[in-house]
Amino acid sequence: MKKSTFLIFVLIALVSGYIIGNRGNLFTRKSSVPSYTYNFQTPKGLSGESSAFSEIVKVVSPVVVNISTSKMVERDSQPFPDLFGDQFFDFLEPYHRPKKWKEQSLGSGVIVSAEGYILTNAHVVEKADEIQVTLYDQQNYKGKIIGTDPKTDIAVIKISIENLPAIKWGDSDNISVGEFVLAFGNPFSLSNTVTMGIVSAVGRANVGIADYEDFIQTDAAINPGNSGGPLVNIKGEMIGVNTAIFSRTGGYQGIGFAVPSNMAKSVMTQLINKGRVTRGWLGITIQNFTPELAKEFGLSKTAGALVTEIMKGSPAEKAGLRRGDIITEIDSKGIKNVESLRNTIAQSNVGSTIELTVVRDGKTMTINATITEFPQDLAQAVPKESEEAYSYHDNALAGFSVMNMTQEIAKQLGLSKDEKGVVIVKVEPYTAAEDAGLRKGDIIQEINKKTIKNISEFNSIVSKVKKGDTLLLFINRGGNKFYITLKVYS
Repeated sequence: MKKSTFLIFVLIALVSGYIIGNRGNLFTRKSSVPSYTYNFQTPKGLSGESSAFSEIVKVVSPVVVNISTSKMVERDSQPFPDLFGDQFFDFLEPYHRPKKWKEQSLGSGVIVSAEGYILTNAHVVEKADEIQVTLYDQQNYKGKIIGTDPKTDIAVIKISIENLPAIKWGDSDNISVGEFVLAFGNPFSLSNTVTMGIVSAVGRANVGIADYEDFIQTDAAINPGNSGGPLVNIKGEMIGVNTAIFSRTGGYQGIGFAVPSNMAKSVMTQLINKGRVTRGWLGITIQNFTPELAKEFGLSKTAGALVTEIMKGSPAEKAGLRRGDIITEIDSKGIKNVESLRNTIAQSNVGSTIELTVVRDGKTMTINATITEFPQDLAQAVPKESEEAYSYHDNALAGFSVMNMTQEIAKQLGLSKDEKGVVIVKVEPYTAAEDAGLRKGDIIQEINKKTIKNISEFNSIVSKVKKGDTLLLFINRGGNKFYITLKVYS
């Protein structure tokens, strides 16, 4: 083949390849796939060209107040010993703190009635000698404490003016994780500030802020000075009272907590009407479920609260509750955990009758109990008993040793003299007992729901234990009673 002929073939091949590879561009044809259309519908609550939040702010801002408090602090003694006489301290007076000085702090509050009642946090006004309230129009008024409740960190103060705008209350029981919220307040002395976020979680407890916790968690920025301000939903209703932040720096880190409006309203009403808060009492101690405990009690889920002790003469004893009962509902409202039950009982009216849904030995039943007021003193007289000899027991079961309880041991452990059981005197490291959480000084009072009074009864049950069994132990640790599961490996 001639060279020129070969070049012609190569050229034809290149042109053909180009045409085939770009046929979509060279020979236009109509696409069968429709073009993309942006078809987003703005939620009703946020319609109006992003003005919905502005409208909420206009309505809520006039009911938010700035609270400034001051108190006199007195130093008890000189900063160092008076070794040189008064003249020496006269010389140092300009260089050390005076014997008395005034401490000031700032917070927020929300007007809850036209008569001048204002809701805030207890820690905002605690021990304050003077309280100044600054309204939205910058008018200042002297505030008077009506009542405080440190157990929920709620306080009510009042100013001498009427016909004020007041916040609209929302139902905190109906809020959902993910819904928009606005936090109002005066962070870092910056008055009339609002931040936006969502409800991050509900029912937060064990935060360490108050005794009764059922916090709303939000990522709406809450900073020092926001305490006591309202947390509102997109309807402009108050669903919480801003209380605290979780922070390693002292500033906003995306986790804030608010007291639910229903809890705050209940406390506020009692403070206004009675000047103090009374809480309901059932007379039980309870613990949360673990998956292991739920299995031992024949439950498929860990919701509910496990009764670990019934106090003598309590409403629970009179109603017929027993240790080992599982409370799953109160007045048809589900009980998720210990905190849920405790808050529900505490907020129940004294003298009211509640219906408990209880699981006992796998069967569901209802028990009615009459709520009484939480007693101020739960101490009970304990009868004296004669001294009892004790023996030491080396137990190969899961690596722990026990001995009989005596009055002396009970006294050392801070327990009543009539407590029965066997006390753990040693827990071997790296054993099932240690993994289960058993500690030296724990008292075993039941094994698999059978009462243990002494070493003899303990041995009787332990002798029947087989490898692979799971034991349900009822433990008394310094007066706190709870259940523990222990897997037998040897």
